[in-house]
Amino acid sequence: MTVRSLRIGTRGSPLALAQTHMVRALLAKAHGLPEDHFAIDVIKTTGDQIQDRPLSEAGGKGLFTKELDSALIAGSIDFAVHSSKDLPTHLPAEITIAGYLPREDVRDAWIGRGGATIDALPAGAVVGTASLRRAAQVKRRRPDLQTALLRGNVETRLRKVESGEIDATLLALAGLKRLGLADRATALLPLEHFPPAVGQGAIGITSRVSDSETRTALAPILDEATALALAAERAFLSALDGSCRTPIAGHATVSGDELSFYGEVLKADGSEVWATRRKGRAIDAAMLGADAGNEIVLKLPHGVAGLM
Repeated sequence: MTVRSLRIGTRGSPLALAQTHMVRALLAKAHGLPEDHFAIDVIKTTGDQIQDRPLSEAGGKGLFTKELDSALIAGSIDFAVHSSKDLPTHLPAEITIAGYLPREDVRDAWIGRGGATIDALPAGAVVGTASLRRAAQVKRRRPDLQTALLRGNVETRLRKVESGEIDATLLALAGLKRLGLADRATALLPLEHFPPAVGQGAIGITSRVSDSETRTALAPILDEATALALAAERAFLSALDGSCRTPIAGHATVSGDELSFYGEVLKADGSEVWATRRKGRAIDAAMLGADAGNEIVLKLPHGVAGLM
């Protein structure tokens, strides 16, 4: 198969660019082509421009994807590279998820000023994060800590810890690894206390529904186990009508033909958590995730809206 020159869309953050260069390198190697056969188009998104308030107040996680979606639909790019946790639950009708690279470590990394762990921080210390999930999980473990909005790219957040503007933050270990900054983590947070956001650690690729040629070109670099895990996680999120307005965690793993899933929804202050587990056939991933989400909905006393 001769692969035509393809245009790749991406956000302009250092992490987004690192992930896009990973995709391009793998694609070029898979087809025995030079990397410059695949052009990279950097597209500024609304989410990158909003730094002064939570995205939940500005329109949700789709703010990181809508300009890329528009470029895809217009045909100015052939596929887009995303951090999968930024992908909205519902995509435009013209766009599909072509697949995912093999997933990285899904854990959150803790970065504490002076190496302080979450348990060693003094009462009233400030933990910065832009994630409602992370804030709720911190509060659940340490209700005496304060949480504060922390936006900006990875390097900006690390600098704010170093300067003492905040005492600690949490970042995805996968992102730190891809930026060569894994050594900045002062601790790795256990999954039993800090399960990740849906899609965390996975690089997702979107394309036009009508463009089977591009999906065929991408196929050699995509990972089926990651796709099954994400199918369960995204179905869980969809059943909860989840967005970045609600503290939700979901994590699926695939071993052979079996899939295991854990999901939870928290009150914003961490005072309550509703959790569920599923285990079943990997080919039933979406059904298992949706069933888990529907169970949580029935448990919530005032519905998901009551948690905002």
